[in-house]
Amino acid sequence: MSAALDPVDWLLFSLSRAFRSPLAVFVQIQGCVICLTLAIGWAFAAYVRNREINRMKDAMKCGNSFAFLCHDINELEHSNQVNLPRVTVVMPLKGFGEHNLHNWKSQITSLYGGPLEFLFVVESTEDPAYHAVSRLIRDFKGASFECLLCGFTSCLPDFIACFSAQDDVDAKIILAGLSTTCSQKIHNQLVGVERMHKDTKYVLFLDDDVMLHPGSIGALTAEMEKNPEIFIQTGYPLDLPSGSLGSYCIYEYHMPCSMGFATGGKTFFLWGGCMMMHADDFRRDNYGVVSGLRDGGYSDDMTLAAIAGAHKRLITSPPVAVFPHPLASDLSFSRYWNYLRKQTFVLESYISRVNWLMNRGLFSFHCYLSWGFVAPYFMAAVHIAAALQIYIKGYSYEETTCTTSGLLLASCLAICTLTELLSMWNLTRIEVQLCNMLSPEAPKLSLDYYNWSLV
Repeated sequence: MSAALDPVDWLLFSLSRAFRSPLAVFVQIQGCVICLTLAIGWAFAAYVRNREINRMKDAMKCGNSFAFLCHDINELEHSNQVNLPRVTVVMPLKGFGEHNLHNWKSQITSLYGGPLEFLFVVESTEDPAYHAVSRLIRDFKGASFECLLCGFTSCLPDFIACFSAQDDVDAKIILAGLSTTCSQKIHNQLVGVERMHKDTKYVLFLDDDVMLHPGSIGALTAEMEKNPEIFIQTGYPLDLPSGSLGSYCIYEYHMPCSMGFATGGKTFFLWGGCMMMHADDFRRDNYGVVSGLRDGGYSDDMTLAAIAGAHKRLITSPPVAVFPHPLASDLSFSRYWNYLRKQTFVLESYISRVNWLMNRGLFSFHCYLSWGFVAPYFMAAVHIAAALQIYIKGYSYEETTCTTSGLLLASCLAICTLTELLSMWNLTRIEVQLCNMLSPEAPKLSLDYYNWSLV
């Protein structure tokens, strides 16, 4: 009977039959499992972030108007603030992007009460970032932190007194020169570490795409003080798509990764955009952090994560370490594809054979899951197209040898996909709310940033 069928229809029905083989059914069920796994992971991440929101709300109900800085308002007393450790913020820069200036302002206007210095490290004065940062520092030199509090002064005068003593922003530009043994970013970071204050206890590495909250540095430092066993503290960005297809691709790519950073504590993942470490680990080259980065290092986070794993050192990600990340308006699909290629190339870098094997395994696992996620949608599209052709042209299922099992598999995938998207939407909603609470003086973020039809 198949001879009477239109050739295109015959091919479509043949594919639909092939996609009901045991292997194809396994692939489609696996796709459903991947969707549900993502949904569960995002639900857990949302629970961790929402728990922090509830803690802040409870603190505010008890009269702590500065819950976005710390849960215990007594920590803001002058006697506690003057004993806070010195922190050096190292920012390796290259180029000048659309949102960089706003991000730098959020970084240098931190409400951390202890000694704080900012080191902007560029390759040379030819870098566009050099002139932009120079203007920024000139604008902020001599600017009172009290003026940046936007009306908070009346809430807690003693708290303001602690910050108004820090009348000047301690910020410097450092020219690192060209790198010869590692990536330029790592070279800039290491030069910054060499130039940090001799009394610095913690060093915080920030990328130029990180928009800090007023209390971010204080929150990271408090966790380091609470648990000296922490090797690195990290966080993760909340992507704010610009509307372009490439920006939504970046958002979709980052969302599965965000689960590993929403643990509220120990994690095995590390994001190079925000890393706080002990300064002495660099002064003494503990665990080979300096030599590991300097001698052939390409990716700072992958290298440090490998060192942490090899020496069984602790990496943590506090629940408040989620940072708004507005994506460029000109982020095209080709730029996303280039970003994806660079992320893949990172897995080719390693510091030991064990690290190489782990990276190869991670690359293979990533490829398998990616195709395991995409393939079921192609199969479901074929099943749906075959069913539509049968309905439109009046074929019988006996004539086409198709069955309704293909539609059943497609329906299961649709339900799992809807569950996954709802979970992703809920996590995004909660992280937007958390960011708004952590930066009460900033323009409010909104889910209106997101076009869910593109998601």
